[in-house]
Amino acid sequence: MDPVIIDVREQDEFDAEHVPGSIWVPLSQFARLAPGVLQAMAGKDILIMCRSGKRSAMAQTQIRQLGFGELKTEVFAGGILEWKNQGRPVHTGKACHIPILRQVQLVVGPVVLVCALLSLLVDVRFAWGAALFGAGLSFAGATGSCPLAEVLGRMPWNAGPKR
Repeated sequence: MDPVIIDVREQDEFDAEHVPGSIWVPLSQFARLAPGVLQAMAGKDILIMCRSGKRSAMAQTQIRQLGFGELKTEVFAGGILEWKNQGRPVHTGKACHIPILRQVQLVVGPVVLVCALLSLLVDVRFAWGAALFGAGLSFAGATGSCPLAEVLGRMPWNAGPKR
């Protein structure tokens, strides 16, 4: 029996390329979306896929934390990069020009830098801007949910095919 493939990459990555027939459950929304998907997976082998394997391991940990530890899950080592290296089929779709997580970095980095410089050169209260973005990154790291990524994902330049 072939395993069910759960792809935990973000929408822009999945839209650009994915394993045909895989189920998209992004890591950033995994705790919210996965329980409904996992309930239907009883008795099935599950292969967790991301770009290189790191996020898949995080999703596997969340599966146990969500109470689905009895499911037989496996991380596909090397992710979709290794899948393609092995010559396995991949559906190619619309590629996003810059992945969402890089867009977040391109927004946060300059904002923190400008706020820090303004706090040194103009008014110390500009440090609150840097602190706000730092708190946002800490929240994203702790929860796996990034509100800035959600906002950027809705921007017109990131609009993918309608689901």
